[in-house]
Amino acid sequence: MKEDVVIVGAGIAGLAPAIALKRVGVQALVLEKTHELRSTGAALTLFPNAWSALHTRGVSKKLKALYKPYKTRFVTDVSSGVVQEVSTKAGPRGVHRKILLETLAGELPTGTIRFSTKISSIRTHTDRGCDGVHSKVAQWLGLSTPVDSGRGAVRGLSVFPRGHGLDEEMKSGDPKLIQKNVLESFANDPAVFLDVRHSDLSTLTWAPLMFRVPWNLIFRKLSKGNITVAGDAMHPMTPDLGQGGAAALEDAVVLCRHIGNSFHEHGQIVSGEVTKALELYVKERKWRCAGLILGSYLSGRVQQGGSRWYTKYLRDTIFYKFLYRRFMD
Repeated sequence: MKEDVVIVGAGIAGLAPAIALKRVGVQALVLEKTHELRSTGAALTLFPNAWSALHTRGVSKKLKALYKPYKTRFVTDVSSGVVQEVSTKAGPRGVHRKILLETLAGELPTGTIRFSTKISSIRTHTDRGCDGVHSKVAQWLGLSTPVDSGRGAVRGLSVFPRGHGLDEEMKSGDPKLIQKNVLESFANDPAVFLDVRHSDLSTLTWAPLMFRVPWNLIFRKLSKGNITVAGDAMHPMTPDLGQGGAAALEDAVVLCRHIGNSFHEHGQIVSGEVTKALELYVKERKWRCAGLILGSYLSGRVQQGGSRWYTKYLRDTIFYKFLYRRFMD
């Protein structure tokens, strides 16, 4: 069967729309360059907007049964040792990335995902680039290369005595050196955090935190003909608001609504109508995603902006007491 839509990348932003398109009768083919589902970033926090998007995919119940929500977080000022309690109305849930991807993939017909497949060229077709931060499709559209935020992140997998896992991964670096650096950084923290010494070295990685400058989304074309981008291919952002995965799920909802409307109206994929649908999708998403990129970047600067009195005031009095709760709910 000839596919109506080709999706590049079997990440969150690639699998979620494939499910939605299947439900409206549109056949999608998902191309993935790796030989299996990617597990980079072993865990992520999904906030209420992400769960709403997953609900429309019909998989939220399966995942909620595995992960309990948390409604209280504690933020420690490293310099003073002061701890702030941050409570929320609707608790986010930590989700193992691999389980999320496997759950999404399980909703698709066998053969929908084609592994070990790279794109070498792009011709006009109904195509969606979800191939990550260094997206070939984004380059083809003329989007600028994501920039380095000047910060990096160490992530890995470790097990705490009470059973609460710290499940995170990244790609590159010397695992032994990363472990040593993390241990040194945690030297003055409670002993329980030093359980990182028992972490699996294969999960310990480091990578710079990249983002796309917001005005790139606003002033550049995010679609061309029947081709567009979503997820990290469109809006890579720093992880400070925990909205990267959620934004990708939102992309899927919006995109499939517009394509689905066109499909129902004509009973098939019509090239010119799909072009209009993608333009509507871009119009709806670009300002939202630009705001998330900017908010995530500023959040990181506030949280890690040093100990000057005005930074501390903004962080402790305004950000955590008002803005952070709003983001989490």
